[in-house]
Amino acid sequence: MLTTGEALSLSPDQLFGWASRAAMLGWIILIFLPRRWPALLFIPRYLIPFGLSLLYAGLALSHLFAVEGGGFGSLDQVAALFSKKEVLLAGWVHYLAFDLFIGGWIAVEADRLGLARLIQAPILVATFMLGPLGLALFLAMRTGYFVKERAEA
Repeated sequence: MLTTGEALSLSPDQLFGWASRAAMLGWIILIFLPRRWPALLFIPRYLIPFGLSLLYAGLALSHLFAVEGGGFGSLDQVAALFSKKEVLLAGWVHYLAFDLFIGGWIAVEADRLGLARLIQAPILVATFMLGPLGLALFLAMRTGYFVKERAEA
């Protein structure tokens, strides 16, 4: 049985594993499961990103300002920040939270536009793996959709 002190002292590697599994669960729900159940869609759109955001906040607030030579004024300062494992984990969790939140927005917006799930899936996978690339693909596709819609009107 874990004591309270043991339960609260998770290693960065353990937190990395938990955060990555939570994000993966969100992406599986978003890509493969039906979105007609609002409670199920709530999990990847809000619940998991919220939990990851809280983890990020805890990591960032407790470690971000404690790195000697770290900061945001130069690339060298940013590199110094990410040399600390906990700050690197915070950065990773930041990606997981934001990419999943954007993926949820893309999925809902794509559904609203009537984009087939087979077309959405590679865009969502691109967002999962490469974040801004998936967003750029979706925005380009959405722009094309609106241009086509206006041309047909």
